[in-house]
Amino acid sequence: MRVHVDAWDPSYGRSFEADAGGAAGPAAASSAPVDAAVERPTGAWAPLTPPGEVRSPHTVLLVDGVRRIDARVWVEDDEGVARPGVCASYAAGAVRCDLAGGAAELALSAVTHGLFAPGPSVAPLRAHDRAVYVPHRVVGDDPSQVDAELQRRLYELEVQVSQRVRAEAGSKDDLLVVDGPLRGRTGMPRTLGYAKTHHKQYLDGDLTRVVTALAPGQRTPLFLLGGQWHRYSWYLRLPAGASSAPTRSAPIGSPWSGIVRLECPADWSLPDAIGWADLSAVTLPRFASTPYKDPRAPQNLVPIAGLERRLRGLLGDPRLLLRGLRTAATRTSAAPAGAGAVPARTTA
Repeated sequence: MRVHVDAWDPSYGRSFEADAGGAAGPAAASSAPVDAAVERPTGAWAPLTPPGEVRSPHTVLLVDGVRRIDARVWVEDDEGVARPGVCASYAAGAVRCDLAGGAAELALSAVTHGLFAPGPSVAPLRAHDRAVYVPHRVVGDDPSQVDAELQRRLYELEVQVSQRVRAEAGSKDDLLVVDGPLRGRTGMPRTLGYAKTHHKQYLDGDLTRVVTALAPGQRTPLFLLGGQWHRYSWYLRLPAGASSAPTRSAPIGSPWSGIVRLECPADWSLPDAIGWADLSAVTLPRFASTPYKDPRAPQNLVPIAGLERRLRGLLGDPRLLLRGLRTAATRTSAAPAGAGAVPARTTA
């Protein structure tokens, strides 16, 4: 009998949604069609080490977003029926990492505020001049739909930031890594999706054992994921700490510790997709975080953690926002409904 302790801080949940056994990996089997034989036959699956000639790009761009609930609200209709909602602040940004210079800087950020609730239309709530909570009507009375709509709006903001930072990038020797799936960003060149938390099981037991056998810096062969849209995907294990030359030591924690899943568009040629998979394996391990610095180490990359801290600071002081929302709520009966949307605050 063996016991594994997940490396992540328990307040962040698990790095994977485990089955009843607790260590076999993601519990929910995906319904998406999977072709695991695109790079090599499934019987020949084994951990892959990138060729020695693969070199990291000069620049890496990383995109992520943050969200925060600023207030719980109730929206009351003309019949006196009140429905719960939230006022939330959310932001997305991109950090530019100069690998040759060893420096990282905020390349772009966008901040916005929203009121998410079912029921009738309401006027925007102005907490102060730079924080206007634009109403977003949620369909249905299920409280989970409020959170889903907030998450959808955050994802849309991340897509906008991804598209803008890719359009503004002057270098052809760069790599853009976006948090989560590539959905909505498949047309952007040199762009990979990055999933640090695993909710679905895409591979069968024999192939999953290849995933858990990965050493730091190694990846699985590519597999093709179908469904609403197609993409190539692969798993990569990060080292337990940042290092430009990741060690081959045994992983700390569960068998899935340090495992991330990456993806690229299926309309890329297979040789190109393999090349970008190898590039990810020589580039991303250098950004791996360490447990004493980050409760989601090593999957929450060091530049991403810095970006998250910066974005949270841009959301505004939660105490001042809450006070402003309380004041604004007293004026909602006199405010005109259906006011136009207020664009996100964007900085470069």
